[in-house]
Amino acid sequence: MIHSLLIANRGEIACRIIRTAQRLGIRTVAVYSDADAEAPHVAMADEALRIGRAEAAESYLAGDKILAAAIQTGAEAIHPGYGFLSENADFAQRVIDAGLIWVGAPPAAIRAMGLKDAAKALMEEAGVPVTPGYLGEDQSAAVLAREAGRIGYPVLIKAVAGGGGKGMRRVDAAGDFAEALASCRREAQGAFGNDRVLIEKYIAAPRHIEVQVFGDSHGEVVHLFERDCSLQRRHQKVIEEAPAPGMDAATRAALCEAAVRAARAVDYVGAGTVEFIADGSGALDAGAIWFMEMNTRLQVEHPVTEAITGVDLVEWQLRVASGEPLPRRQDQLAIDGWAMEARLYAEDPASGFLPSTGTLDLVEFGEAPGGRIDTGVRQGLAVSPHYDPMIAKVIARGASRDEARERLSAMLSDTAVWPVRTNAAFLVRALHHPAFVQGRVDTGLIARDGAVMARRPQPTRETLEAGAASLVAASALTGFRLNAPARTSAWFRLDGDVREIGLSGGSEEPVDSVLIAERGQVWNLTRWRKDARPGAAAGSGAIRAPMPGKVIAVSVVAGERVERGQRLVTLEAMKMEHTLVAPFDGVVADLGAAAGQQVALEALLVTIVAHEDAAA
Repeated sequence: MIHSLLIANRGEIACRIIRTAQRLGIRTVAVYSDADAEAPHVAMADEALRIGRAEAAESYLAGDKILAAAIQTGAEAIHPGYGFLSENADFAQRVIDAGLIWVGAPPAAIRAMGLKDAAKALMEEAGVPVTPGYLGEDQSAAVLAREAGRIGYPVLIKAVAGGGGKGMRRVDAAGDFAEALASCRREAQGAFGNDRVLIEKYIAAPRHIEVQVFGDSHGEVVHLFERDCSLQRRHQKVIEEAPAPGMDAATRAALCEAAVRAARAVDYVGAGTVEFIADGSGALDAGAIWFMEMNTRLQVEHPVTEAITGVDLVEWQLRVASGEPLPRRQDQLAIDGWAMEARLYAEDPASGFLPSTGTLDLVEFGEAPGGRIDTGVRQGLAVSPHYDPMIAKVIARGASRDEARERLSAMLSDTAVWPVRTNAAFLVRALHHPAFVQGRVDTGLIARDGAVMARRPQPTRETLEAGAASLVAASALTGFRLNAPARTSAWFRLDGDVREIGLSGGSEEPVDSVLIAERGQVWNLTRWRKDARPGAAAGSGAIRAPMPGKVIAVSVVAGERVERGQRLVTLEAMKMEHTLVAPFDGVVADLGAAAGQQVALEALLVTIVAHEDAAA
């Protein structure tokens, strides 16, 4: 067994690997950037070493620094986690050449599966079904257009070196092909340095189903059944589950056997995932499920497989990398129960899923029987704009799909994070969407119905009144007046909205705010001053920052007349821009933003008043 392990990653996956390694008695070494100096994975490891600045290129993607850290700390092996360098064949080879153990797929297998066109050709030779398409060497626009017509529209243009939805375009008609091809090539060249593409048939109601495979250095390969990852937003997985809904025994056997053939075709060693696309317009059928690609690493959603098989996949990785045979044979693996995983992100669905950064003043995760939280953050730390904004993976297990779904919903509903926005409430709504409840999910569900799921919910009357009552009770000692008349209502501010809430007793003086939470959503409730004009206070002319970020442009000046929809301020966060506009015709009464300024969530940037109010 490996004696010492360097984890070349960060966040929840680094913490996850460290937990298993330490359980096995393996000494662990963490690496960290300046942004992660106080991160949980740094505190958990037996030793930690700084490797560079916050930018990933200067730290977690800097292979030279990671190798130097392994040698300096005496680490025997390197585990890359997922993302960053996990599928970099050149880095894997450098680790091996340095005399260290690479806890991952062999470099040759990474290369074989790294380009989509070559991988599909290899799979065809191995007898693995692939989606009808064109994988040819001739990349001229005329040939590609001709092949698209032969395949039949709609088709997908995909970058051969792509991933994460980049370098991918759907084309519905021949007249749109040339423009889509040019756009796809530009994006592929910019993202991957390779503008080669392939063409494949577009599946109208696709389901994304993947199979977990595992190989050892003794020639054995097994599968650990399938996962359904069809609930996606812009080609990024949102909720995953195992097993796949509607998968009968015969279809499962055919699919999993195809995945094993795929792994054997590249002499695979370690954990890998073979991804398939299925026609979800009807019942699952082995004749309508095709190979898409193979991920030569541990997957983000591996906990659902662990939950239904009772296997620790990281332990298997470490044992196989140490030269041991697979811990179980295929006939010793079986499905037990159902599991679901939701990706809790620091993002605001109601604002177009804008990333949300800042300090985590409050972090509380819900609990449920069979529940599991994989996280790499803690209360008091900040969500950095430099990395993926995942806060946690929330995993639930149950005896049935409905039980797992309800438990996951309960865990997310009881999750509270503030002031950073999260997608928890969005995930709860997704879990209760009729199509998801019935197991009829395809990859386009969120694109069709996501606007309703993403709408920011309002607290129930009971929750709102309970929060108001707690504020009144908190102010009673300082604002109490003998024989003061009982009040039946008072004005409160809920985030940016001011409203009147019924209550009994209490002070008229402003007091501190209180957080109220329900169904995964958190609101800030503040007592409003008695002399405030409700109409003016509640007006939508108060333009507040929808996320922490940097003001990169201010397009108005105080006193300026503006029209509805006119640009006021532009914010930047996580390399994305967000433009704030005037909600109605009016006058800039107050300007609190300046170019270059860093602002917090809900910071007041501009106040717009109606013309008549400005004249008064």
